[in-house]
Amino acid sequence: MADTSKGNTAPNSTQDPTIKDNARVKKRNPNWPDVYSLSPAVIPEILKAGMSDFLNSIRYGLFFGGIYAVGGWVLIILLLELELPYLVYPLAIGFALIAPFIASGFYFISHQLEENKPLSWGRAFGVVKSMFNRDLGWMALVTGFSLFIWLDMAAFITLSFFGFKLFSMAELIDLIFTTEKGLLFLFVGHIVGAIIALIVFSFSVISFPMLYHRDIDFVTAMVTSVRLVKNNPQTMILWCITIAVLTVASILAGLLGLFVTLPLLGHATWHLYKRAVGPQPNAT
Repeated sequence: MADTSKGNTAPNSTQDPTIKDNARVKKRNPNWPDVYSLSPAVIPEILKAGMSDFLNSIRYGLFFGGIYAVGGWVLIILLLELELPYLVYPLAIGFALIAPFIASGFYFISHQLEENKPLSWGRAFGVVKSMFNRDLGWMALVTGFSLFIWLDMAAFITLSFFGFKLFSMAELIDLIFTTEKGLLFLFVGHIVGAIIALIVFSFSVISFPMLYHRDIDFVTAMVTSVRLVKNNPQTMILWCITIAVLTVASILAGLLGLFVTLPLLGHATWHLYKRAVGPQPNAT
């Protein structure tokens, strides 16, 4: 889809106080879009815009968020049935790695609301389906592979600490929180998980809305995402922490929080992308 949006011009500091610097970041390739400097104040702004989109399309948000939550319940039940309780928490946390792809439908909804166009279930499903025929499908494969790497690492760390033993969920929780080995396991697991999450976050934070909105390849989207994170480390780390906090809160609520947090984060990511990335240059 060609980028015909009128909102892709450089932000005006007199109109938007969340933009620190209107100077465009120097491009490393003439065909890569510009990325802008963003202050941390942009985070509450995009969350507010995301909540507005959610409330204006609440039935769509609850439906797609519900699919995500139900899918999580099914996978957790499956892991428990297979006597793999140590993968339940890593899977729940790791779901955040593929959330940008699952949230693709929310980019369409936000785009429609932005242009005052009517919403319909047929168009929403049609757009999501059509994405698999474009580079967004390859991007989904990359993030899905990242999730498998994280689960493999979680299994490796667990086996390294506790060996090839079968634990019930209650036994595993007791072992983790009442022994020094368990606390060390918890620390190491979270450090490794944070590193993997930060890497995936850096190349995917705005890749999916870019691929939905523009006719570009997934490598260009990933490079642009990394450039955005590199040039806005403070703001993007704050956004990463925000996502992590909302994800953990949703998990602690038995995944019920995903009915709201997934659409909220999906819509907010669209607004982050529109603020952060400049026009698509013409090929030379």
